[in-house]
Amino acid sequence: MVFFDTDTSQRNVTWEGAVNARDLGGVSAAVKPGRLYRMGRHEWLTEAGWQQAYDDGVRTVIDLRNPGERGRRETDPVLNSAVLDRFRVVNCLTEDQSDKEFMALAGPYLNSPEYYGENLRRWPEKIAAVVRAVAEAEGAVVVHCAAGRDRTGMVSAVLLALAGVPHEDIANDYALAVHGINEHHLAQEEPREMPKSPEELREWISHTREHLLKLLNGFDAEAYLLDAGLSQQEIGAVRERLTA
Repeated sequence: MVFFDTDTSQRNVTWEGAVNARDLGGVSAAVKPGRLYRMGRHEWLTEAGWQQAYDDGVRTVIDLRNPGERGRRETDPVLNSAVLDRFRVVNCLTEDQSDKEFMALAGPYLNSPEYYGENLRRWPEKIAAVVRAVAEAEGAVVVHCAAGRDRTGMVSAVLLALAGVPHEDIANDYALAVHGINEHHLAQEEPREMPKSPEELREWISHTREHLLKLLNGFDAEAYLLDAGLSQQEIGAVRERLTA
């Protein structure tokens, strides 16, 4: 069964080096293009890629990764130290790795919508901090984790739900992220994550998509964020950023 159309040419991001990167504008008619992007780790971008992101209006990068995940790898492009000076890079963790119970459940970091609800329940203040960073950001915003799939997927789901995007569209965008990072791993000689076969990928998307839809069907993004300490003004700023 096909759940999504992998031809997202109007939403694809072609910044050099970017992996699993898309404009969340156009995920539904409600969300305007060029406001919010999602992708995998930012160290994959080349200097040319950062220039392309800047040319597309990006001024803020929200990095959801834990401290041990951040930083350049040997295979990453070497950048002039001044390349990132034009961007505000904000680190907003979505989980607490000292929580052994959660890490045993979802570690080494959040890796499936099965655990989004537990993550949201344990750390509403962390999710609120991410959304606040979006509300306060200058220019277009990029949100990313390592793969651009689950932590980014959870935050994207909250933001899109707040903007009134239909649940099916949110789930389809998640499916694209699963597909996108799997394609990246398939292209690597020594992938950091074992890529799935087409059949395994279909089964995994079917399984995880069902969990995400179940979560969304019982989730009130505005109420959740208000309870987590966001103001109506901040929520309004996020909605305006995405839809106005």
